Amino acid sequence: MGVHVLDVLVRPVEAIPPGQETALVSDLRLTAAGTAGGTALTLAKLGASVRSAGALGADAAGDLLVTLLQRAGIDTAMLVRKDGVPTSASVLPIRPNGERPSLHLLGANPFYGPDDVDFAAVAAADHLHLGAPELIGADNAARILRYAKDSGLTTSVDLIAPGSLGSMDSIAAALPYVDYLLPNEDQVVGFTDAADLARGCQALLEAGVGLLAVTRGADGAVVVDRDSTVAVPAFAVDVVDTTGCGDAFSAGFIVGMALGRTPRAAAVLGSAAAALVAGGLGSDHGDFDLSAADAFAAT
Repeated sequence: MGVHVLDVLVRPVEAIPPGQETALVSDLRLTAAGTAGGTALTLAKLGASVRSAGALGADAAGDLLVTLLQRAGIDTAMLVRKDGVPTSASVLPIRPNGERPSLHLLGANPFYGPDDVDFAAVAAADHLHLGAPELIGADNAARILRYAKDSGLTTSVDLIAPGSLGSMDSIAAALPYVDYLLPNEDQVVGFTDAADLARGCQALLEAGVGLLAVTRGADGAVVVDRDSTVAVPAFAVDVVDTTGCGDAFSAGFIVGMALGRTPRAAAVLGSAAAALVAGGLGSDHGDFDLSAADAFAAT
């Protein structure tokens, strides 16, 4: 549930051509993405039965995004279409080293709220992943997550705003209802205004989060709860594009925990899924399933 984006990825792009000149590229792809949409793609690959919920525009971009999700085996009936606002989209000129500056259209995502939620469908699920609660407001996110917890679900949350734009006020009300918080290191430090990662994690735990699994790019991930801090190294891969790697990590971690694995083992699965996605262009890259991701993690 949450942010769904249509990504337009172009590779390789070393510079924007001046004036009206043209540069030839080797790859151009359109994919579903976002802290909800991108996570849904990898959840489905890893064998989860996935229903996606969020807001799209009533436009052609929304039609295409729905089609891309459905092709991946995702139930899109809970996606609502909003008149008068466009579907969120990003143009991503991928540099040869895999870096991905973004030209982003915020679109319909902030207009999703509790009135759009099919609460009966939420109650019928096992797990709710909410991507970007800061976009829909902390109180709205808290209402949705509290209902999920009261209905017996486990919950996870990922953030989308960069740490420099984040604040505890934008997420604090939701945190007591979050079993797994899945941010990156920059977000932990930025949202908490902490001096370092350890202090930021502590602040989030004190605010009510059950457990954090924090991605750190090439430095891997760290799993933090009230009793321990465990580091998980990243896998060495030839990176083509980092788009969707955080979302893939979230999906792997969620599936690992649902299968009863330890938090460290779940983070290893998340790191493996992220590495497999990084080997190609877009959030949907990689023809893998749970067995393949586990085999990759074991190499």
